[in-house]
Amino acid sequence: MNRRRNSRTPAIEKLIEYAYVAVGSAIVAIAFNVFLLPNEVASGGVSGISTILKGLFGWEPAYVQWAFNIPLFITGVLILGRQYGVKTLIGTAFLPLIVYLTREWEPWTLEPLLGALFGGIGVGLGLGIVFRGKGSTGGTDLAAQILHKFTNMSLGKCVAIIDGIIVLSAAAVFNIEKGLYALIGLYVTSKTIDLIQVGLTRSKMVMIITEKQEEVKASIIHTMDRGITRLSAQGGYTDSERPVLMCVIDQSEFTKLKQLVKDIDPKAFVVVMDASEVLGEGFNLS
Repeated sequence: MNRRRNSRTPAIEKLIEYAYVAVGSAIVAIAFNVFLLPNEVASGGVSGISTILKGLFGWEPAYVQWAFNIPLFITGVLILGRQYGVKTLIGTAFLPLIVYLTREWEPWTLEPLLGALFGGIGVGLGLGIVFRGKGSTGGTDLAAQILHKFTNMSLGKCVAIIDGIIVLSAAAVFNIEKGLYALIGLYVTSKTIDLIQVGLTRSKMVMIITEKQEEVKASIIHTMDRGITRLSAQGGYTDSERPVLMCVIDQSEFTKLKQLVKDIDPKAFVVVMDASEVLGEGFNLS
């Protein structure tokens, strides 16, 4: 798999990234039209603003999104530099286009909770795909980065402030319940993005302190075919040298590793942590 990936030319890689941005933007737009908009769930972002303005004035959401996205993109390029480039421009312009083309689609549910949940999943899925293509859909993400530049607040806080204002506005324009649904949609979106970025597979990082480190190390290398790293450490109570063995394994291999260490040294001290993303030899690169 890695060999196929490495054999791609830069032009093909770039084309694939553009495809990610286009497909992801389309998914976001469809989720907006069939889940969020008909249920008046304004879960942050420019799409949330367009939902509020649709409710207040009946304005076409696609036009509102273009009206916000394009000036924000130009401002972002002028203030923050050209790193946003063509892919961000594609996401900024293409997403409202799909919103416009699918505006007549029938809602898939008129239950606000289902709209918030599945709309959040759809938007998170689409944005996760866009991010895997190293792109962006612009919008309030650019506004947050501009705010970050001039206020020195953390980027996360800037995003939270902008999305918070949108959610509070939704609660004021519609009702408190719709504002709460918007919060649910926003939360589900963020978790889905994490899932798309990191994936379902979870690896484990195992730290082993043992008096029989050579036997444990050899067994892990030869029995499990996993690499292992020895870290220098010092006991806090005795101040004696206590090397630590570190190993990253698939979650399915943990029981086997635990039994292997126990068989060699029942007194070994083992600490296990989740490793949400592992890159390198022996693990999938994505």
